[in-house]
Amino acid sequence: MEVLLRKVIKRNGQEVSFDVNKILNAIRKANNEIAPIHKLNEYQIAAVGNLVVDQIEKSNHAVAVEDIQDMVERGIMEMRGYEVAQKYVRYRYTRELARKANTTDDGILSLIDQINEEVKQENSNKNPTINSTQRDYMAGEVSKDLTKRILLPEDIVQAHEQGIIHFHDSDYFAQKEHNCDLINLEDMLQNGTCISETKIDTPHSFYTACNVTTQIVAQVASNQYGGQSFSLGHLAPFVQVSREKITKEVLAERDELNLNYSDEQVKQIAERRLKDEINRGIQTIQYQLITLMTCNGQAPFVTMFMYLDEVPEGQTRDDLATLIEEVLKQRIQGVKNEKGVWITPAFPKIIYVLDEDNVTPDSKYWALTELAAKCTAKRMVPDYISAKVMKEMKQGCVYPCMGCRSFLTVEDSQRNADGTHKFYGRFNQGVVTINLVDVACSSNGDMELFWKILEERLELCHRALRCRHERLLGTPSDVAPILWQNGALARLKKGETIDKLLFNGYSTISLGYAGLYEMCVRMTGKSHTTPEGKEFAIKVMQKLNDKCAEWKAAENISYSVYGTPMESTTYKFAKCLQKRFGIIKGVTDKNYITNSYHVHVTEEIDAFSKLKFESEFQKLSPGGAISYVEVPNLQDNIEAVIEVMKFIYDNIMYAELNTKSDYCECCGYNGEIQIVSDEESGKLIWECPSCGNRNQDKMSVARRTCGYIGTQFWNQGRTQEIKDRVLHL
Repeated sequence: MEVLLRKVIKRNGQEVSFDVNKILNAIRKANNEIAPIHKLNEYQIAAVGNLVVDQIEKSNHAVAVEDIQDMVERGIMEMRGYEVAQKYVRYRYTRELARKANTTDDGILSLIDQINEEVKQENSNKNPTINSTQRDYMAGEVSKDLTKRILLPEDIVQAHEQGIIHFHDSDYFAQKEHNCDLINLEDMLQNGTCISETKIDTPHSFYTACNVTTQIVAQVASNQYGGQSFSLGHLAPFVQVSREKITKEVLAERDELNLNYSDEQVKQIAERRLKDEINRGIQTIQYQLITLMTCNGQAPFVTMFMYLDEVPEGQTRDDLATLIEEVLKQRIQGVKNEKGVWITPAFPKIIYVLDEDNVTPDSKYWALTELAAKCTAKRMVPDYISAKVMKEMKQGCVYPCMGCRSFLTVEDSQRNADGTHKFYGRFNQGVVTINLVDVACSSNGDMELFWKILEERLELCHRALRCRHERLLGTPSDVAPILWQNGALARLKKGETIDKLLFNGYSTISLGYAGLYEMCVRMTGKSHTTPEGKEFAIKVMQKLNDKCAEWKAAENISYSVYGTPMESTTYKFAKCLQKRFGIIKGVTDKNYITNSYHVHVTEEIDAFSKLKFESEFQKLSPGGAISYVEVPNLQDNIEAVIEVMKFIYDNIMYAELNTKSDYCECCGYNGEIQIVSDEESGKLIWECPSCGNRNQDKMSVARRTCGYIGTQFWNQGRTQEIKDRVLHL
């Protein structure tokens, strides 16, 4: 029998070519252990092999070895080989018991040998070949093993592995780490901090403040597993510190050298030197944050927040505008890769707030908005928050997300000294996501059964979230001084636990959700963009919010609904759904399911209709949400970018434009690298449309996949989702 070139994913994550002879040999071993009267003949054994081959060939993704074993069992049964099937199942069970005796060795060894394809493409901003990343992944394998065997209840583990829910970041669960946060940079810079047991006083210049900021960000990133955000507004006051310092230096030079400078000339010289310091300071932030390597093998996942009205009107706001201008100019330029080519960096992610003073041509800071539009067209950032819409949704507050989309809730119990709502210094405890598609498929389209199963699954998520919360209880502040003792999140005493920060609204904990579109198709036969589908989708979203409110009232823990950003999980959920329910058109027939509430990537809809539609679902995702529109290369059509930005300001809280920013090192092509199907391997691969280069090491590809930019390529499920995207403009 011919050997297929299709790929199979082994248990250790290694992707290998499928060999049907291994299947045939396993059947023969089971066949040899039974009485002759019950044996299969060679023609029947070959027929089972052919059935498996046909199913694998029809699959549009690499098949896991467990799926193949299921196919073998069904094939033997179709041949009426019940006794043979029984022996095969018993052999499979015995092997499974042996594997459970040690669940980590193979996984770790496959990481070291760089053959674990699932882990290699798990995170599009981690290079899986370097030592620091491998150390993090190896530790993660141990943590996942402990989590599954000891730390979590068995039903939660089973639900996670079956794709019914997703218990996020189990590779960090054994350690008492939290998800994401807004670092209180203002407190740390203005009141001093400690980094690696070294006292850091209040900076005496803008440049020093920038240096300290990068060190704080790196330290924070090494003590958590999610994203973080800081405000550029917290650095703005140090521009005046440098201005005064430089002015004194120029005056001293004038007196010492007996120079005939007028006061106006002194001011001009000081401003020129200050501009140079601002340039160097921002460059320090931009370059250090992409060259620093945290303990988990990647640059810090960090977002820079740019909101003019966050600082007082006058000189400080004008200084912040200057900083924003410098950030945008440097990001438009990009960074040089090892070949000396200017490319798009993934971090820091940038958020630009649209407000009355920058959203119309006659507004004071309109030039900044035009610059932001040029930056978006060239480098995919900044993303945009509408101050107008956010104030309507968040009790008059405007503040950044924690990383890519996770937002803190507005809590009246959390206030700053001046009475305003507190956000900086708060954090998220973790996420558990419900697979809404599985709820719909499990109910087989029966509406009454759907609501019953949803109730049960939400309680399962609740118990899983309680596990996250209780894992953090009792954590001493000493485990991460930068976070809990030195101002990033709090200033607790040594030995004090973080328990009080887990209640009363100081931190949030998130109920994620995925697949709202596919859920609607299964239950109503229609997309959630139709009136019938939308009505059902809104009811489901309201149910999630009601449950969070119920849990919060009972436990004083701030549960919130969160539009999950799924990178590798979208592929995992899709494979689990196909295994449990088969192929259902429009529901399980892709290698991915849709992130949160988003319009399906293949659905034809214009940018403005998409943003307006999704804005209603952002209101029902208070714990985190972001929308996007897919656009062509708009570097020569900045007016179109600005029109979208204006629409965002009037209609939706948080949105971004997905542009293309790729480069081929073989021919110098600068545009969009294409995704094509490789006939030999059956996999989706990247190809330069100019020279046909397919070597990923010889190309730079940047795509936004989950609210943030990825640059290390993606698994097959996410790659298919990227390929399927239609333009909205």
